[in-house]
Amino acid sequence: MSNKFFNGNKLKVARLFNGISLTDLANKTGISKQLLSLYENKKNVPDYSKMFLLAQNLNFPIDYFFTEDTFIARTDTTYFRSQSTATKRERISQSVKLEHVAEIYEVLNYYLEFPSYNDPQIDFKGYDSAFENISGEAVDEIENVTDRLRNCWNIPNAPIINLQNLLEQNGILVTGFKTDGNKIDAFSQRTVIDGLDVYIIAIDLGKQSDCRIRFDMAHELGHILLHPWSEDIESISKEEFKNRERQANMFASALLLPRESFSRDLKNYPTSLKYYQFLKQRWGVSIQAMIMRAYQLEYITENQYQYLMRQVSRNGWRLHEPGDSQYDFGENIFQNAIKVLFDNKIFNSTTLMMMFKDKGVCLYPQTIEKLLHLPDGMLKDNVQKDNIDIAIKNN
Repeated sequence: MSNKFFNGNKLKVARLFNGISLTDLANKTGISKQLLSLYENKKNVPDYSKMFLLAQNLNFPIDYFFTEDTFIARTDTTYFRSQSTATKRERISQSVKLEHVAEIYEVLNYYLEFPSYNDPQIDFKGYDSAFENISGEAVDEIENVTDRLRNCWNIPNAPIINLQNLLEQNGILVTGFKTDGNKIDAFSQRTVIDGLDVYIIAIDLGKQSDCRIRFDMAHELGHILLHPWSEDIESISKEEFKNRERQANMFASALLLPRESFSRDLKNYPTSLKYYQFLKQRWGVSIQAMIMRAYQLEYITENQYQYLMRQVSRNGWRLHEPGDSQYDFGENIFQNAIKVLFDNKIFNSTTLMMMFKDKGVCLYPQTIEKLLHLPDGMLKDNVQKDNIDIAIKNN
C-alpha cells in the first residue's frame, strides 16, 4: 500500500470513535502499540492483512482509511450532563461521533436547504455566577433570556408540544444515541465545519422517560444559548461546571414552565402532590421539576419544598414517577431530508452511499443510520430491478 494514499489521521479518528486506546486496539488486533502509533502519525503504512484487521475490529470500511480529510472540522468543547461519571474516553467518543454527524449534515447541505440557525443573540453575563440559591440578578437574567427566545422563535406561553421539532425548525440538529444512561444522559456540541457553526443535541434513548428527555433537550439548549463555546470545558473547575449545570437547569425550567402561564395553573394547589400529577399531564414536565419551579417562583416555601421532595422520595418517585412514558423520537430532520432525496429521485440508497463516499464520508450504512437515528435498513440497497417476463413452455 502506498504512503501517498493511507491517511493515518483516519485511523486515529476511527479509534476515538470506538472509544478505545492504542493498547486496546493492539490487544484486539495483535499489532503492536508502537506500530499503531506510527500508522496514526503517518510514519508507516499497514500492509493489507493488517489493514483488514484494523478495519474489521474498528467496524469501518477499508476505504475510510484511504480518504482525504475533506472537511475542516473543529470542536472546542462538548457539554455533557453527568460529566463527572463519564470517562474522558467515553466523552471523546461521543464528541467524535457528533463530528461525523456534522460532516454528514454538511454533505446533505449541498442538495437540501436546511433551516439555518435562528440565533436569538443572547448575551448572558452571569455564566460565571455561583447558583447556590435561587435569587439574584443572574436568575432574573435567565428569565429574561427565555422571554427573548420566545419572542425570537415565536414560542407561545403554553406547553411546548414538540420541543425536538422546535429545535430543528430553528437550525439545531437533534439525534439520539443508545448510550449508557447512567453515565451520559444527553450532550450538546458546536462543531465548526468549513466555517459553518453546527449545533447538535444528542439525547440518550435508553432508559429515560419522555419528561426527562424533554427536559434534557431544554437543558442542552440552555448551554447553547448561555455558555461560551470557544473554551475547553476540561479547563474549568468542577464548581464552575456545576454552576453552569444549575443555570442550564434553571433555563430549562423557565422555558418549559413559563412564569406567567405556569403560575396561573400552579397557584390553586401548589402544595398538593396529587395536583402535580395532574399538571404533569398538561405540561409534560416531571413532578420534581415542577416542584422546583414552584419554589423558584416563590409559590412554596423552602420548608414546603423540602417536605414535597421527601414525599417524592417516600413514594419511590425519584427515578420513576407516575405518568412516565417512553419518549417517541419520531422522524427527525435527517430522516425527512433523506426521504426528500429519495422521493424526488435525486438519490436512492445505493447512489446516496456512493455520493457520501465521494464527498469523504466513507461509512457503513448501519453506522450512518445509528449516527442520524434513522430507521434500521433505511439506507440498505432499495433499487428496484426491472423484472424480465419469462413464460412457461407449453409442451
